[in-house]
Amino acid sequence: MTGVQSTEDRPVTTTEQRSPDWSPRTARARFRAGLAGPTAGVAAGHTQANLIAVPADWAYDMLLFCQRNPKPCPVLDVTDAGSPTTVLAEGADLRTDLPRYRVWQDGELVDEPTDARAFWRDDLVAFLIGCSFTFEWGLARAGVPIRHVEEGRNVPMYLTDRPCRPAGRLSGPMVVSMRPVPPGRLGAAIKESSLLPAVHGGPVHCG
Repeated sequence: MTGVQSTEDRPVTTTEQRSPDWSPRTARARFRAGLAGPTAGVAAGHTQANLIAVPADWAYDMLLFCQRNPKPCPVLDVTDAGSPTTVLAEGADLRTDLPRYRVWQDGELVDEPTDARAFWRDDLVAFLIGCSFTFEWGLARAGVPIRHVEEGRNVPMYLTDRPCRPAGRLSGPMVVSMRPVPPGRLGAAIKESSLLPAVHGGPVHCG
């Protein structure tokens, strides 16, 4: 497997320090108020999720893509069309409670707002996908350093040459996150991450 880095690895440019002691409700309130940046190191012991919202006529293709590619796209919840809520987080608003959104139109990135209400539509179906930040608390307990949290950066991500299984109109290569692990801690890292397949689980490659 080979890959190229797919996202800019940049410092978190916020004035407020994140805390592992925040409850999920507190974290969402901070993000709703405008705090932006990666969520690594927030709300210890709780599951984190990524959001993908697609028009209803794409929802079957998206669901099938996730079913065929559970490693990169582990589904935690799928909402009704137009609903900005999820059973995963009581009181949460999917349009406002994430630290940042990426809005795509006709295949082009058009905006990166911290509030998506202006772009929300009645036909959008939201998919909540398990996030690997969830298992980092297990890694830390096992003595695995979490470099990007220590440095206040987002986790490095790479576009690989491993194709996902296509579904309808959806296809593309797998994107992976990378964590440097000392050789003596590799077994612990594999064990801890493998315990949580709903948030990507164990590594697809070590080397």
